[in-house]
Amino acid sequence: MTGEPEPGSRWAGRHRARVAALQALYECEVGGLTPQQALGVLHHAGPPEVNDPGEDEYAFVIALVKGAMSQREGLDERIGEAAKNWRVERMAVLDRLVMRLAVQEMMTHRDSPPRVVISEAIEMARDYSGDEAAKFVNGVLDGVFKRLKEDGLVNE
Repeated sequence: MTGEPEPGSRWAGRHRARVAALQALYECEVGGLTPQQALGVLHHAGPPEVNDPGEDEYAFVIALVKGAMSQREGLDERIGEAAKNWRVERMAVLDRLVMRLAVQEMMTHRDSPPRVVISEAIEMARDYSGDEAAKFVNGVLDGVFKRLKEDGLVNE
């Protein structure tokens, strides 16, 4: 991946965790698995295209996946407000999942800088959906971030 941090850096584990969380959400959305089933598959077998985030970051993966699934309606509402003229259910599956993860992380993991979260989401969209998706995700998440900041729900 082009946006992956240096393997030994402290952010490499978070990057792998975000990619693993995206894989688990995809299993839920497309494969019909529950979050517990998707996380179990991910943890025990691990999809070949996703590097294991490691035990230190596995709790982060669980929190992202469970939060994104349980808060799906609220996350989609925020995404839909920022994506003018786009209905969330009509968006590409991966783009929608990337944005759900990013918004969930911005709202619940205040130690994650929002600009880093958005940057990571853009890179995942680019890696899995292409350049046009990355531009779309960037625009929508920028709008969500501005609204969250106005509402006092995120730090700069």
